[in-house]
Amino acid sequence: MQVDIVITLRESILDPKGKASHHALENLGFNEISAVRIGKFIQLEVDTDDPAKAREMAAAACEKLLANTVMENYEIRIPDSTTT
Repeated sequence: MQVDIVITLRESILDPKGKASHHALENLGFNEISAVRIGKFIQLEVDTDDPAKAREMAAAACEKLLANTVMENYEIRIPDSTTT
């Protein structure tokens, strides 16, 4: 089962990569873009057919390794699943 994880900096954390990207976009003429925040996208293949089990495993992976939960939030998405 595929599990998608989106990791973003918490709103209270400054995002220097996002700020630099925003400045570069402005220099390229993208003046309608008012802010940029950079995050990570991680895709896992989990050997289970149970969405709850896959979500539980992904959350444990995020808590233990994939996300710095002091500075980052994570969202687990399971494509073709009714729960998020």
